[in-house]
Amino acid sequence: RLSPRSSHIRHAWDPSKSVAQNLAEMGLSEDPNKAVPIPKKMPVSGVEVESNGQQPGKKIVRKPYVVNEMEYEANLPEKKSNTLSRDLIDYVRYMIQNHGENYKEMARDEKNYYQDTPKQIKRKINVYKNFYPEEYKDFIASLKPEKMDVQ
Repeated sequence: RLSPRSSHIRHAWDPSKSVAQNLAEMGLSEDPNKAVPIPKKMPVSGVEVESNGQQPGKKIVRKPYVVNEMEYEANLPEKKSNTLSRDLIDYVRYMIQNHGENYKEMARDEKNYYQDTPKQIKRKINVYKNFYPEEYKDFIASLKPEKMDVQ
């Protein structure tokens, strides 16, 4: 799957030009060894990316917005997704619903596709409890049959 950054490249891409020409116009390089060569001496501060085309060996960046957008996205704070997968939640709820707290029975259940041991299943249930304590309490409460007054 392509990253969101590749969409900037896709939109700026000119199919009538070669890969090298397209990347050069965006300020990108097809060969990282040429873009950032290993210096034999101490590096000189500052490397010029854009030029007016009169100096030999320098390339004109005609689409600098591609690099600017990619740098902007790279500097955005990373979203931390502290959630569990839907599959794990469904797995844990199924096991609790059908087996209560009997982990040995859970390990023998046909839905135990990954052949988890009783300890592994218990650990997964504890992870679910810690991530969603309120949802877990509500789920356990919904499993207990309501006591009905019989006359």
